[in-house]
Amino acid sequence: MLARFLASYPGSRYSISATTRKPRPGEIPGCSYYFYSREQFTALLQKNQFLEWAQVYDEYYGTPVAPIEDGLRQGEVIVMDLDVQGALAVRKRLSEAVLVFLLPPSVKDLKARMLKRGTECPRAVDKRLTAAQKEIASALDYDYLIVNDQVAKATKQLTSVVEAEKLKVSRQSAYLEILAEGGTIGNC
Repeated sequence: MLARFLASYPGSRYSISATTRKPRPGEIPGCSYYFYSREQFTALLQKNQFLEWAQVYDEYYGTPVAPIEDGLRQGEVIVMDLDVQGALAVRKRLSEAVLVFLLPPSVKDLKARMLKRGTECPRAVDKRLTAAQKEIASALDYDYLIVNDQVAKATKQLTSVVEAEKLKVSRQSAYLEILAEGGTIGNC
């Protein structure tokens, strides 16, 4: 669903995460993830170069801050795929962040999706399902909830969220300042 949104929404960018885990078959460094050694990751961590980070399943994961800052300066919509801990950490550092909880239609569907990916053994899938069920309780900490039962519908809903957020008065201060000074917006 996120891939479909990113392909259809101009000015959107996917935030590539960093990890210390080894690449899986088909993953491309710098595209799928930034793959770092533990030493590289901790050095960047000490320099406060992550917007958020966590140790998950015996590996480190984090969101490099530089590409996020760059994208926001350019007016891009930055899309991150984070667990609850990461999303709430982002909210602490970027109060203007908009949190959207993507909910599977059921735990049974979530398990089927994980198994279909074929990237993890059944034991790891069960571990992730247990964590996912705990995370669902945190959906109330988010701004929006989208049930990802139909890709087209969920993509349309995410687009609506982004458009509504762009129209918030708090995000329109530059336009309000122009008008207050007697200026004109657009081709009027």
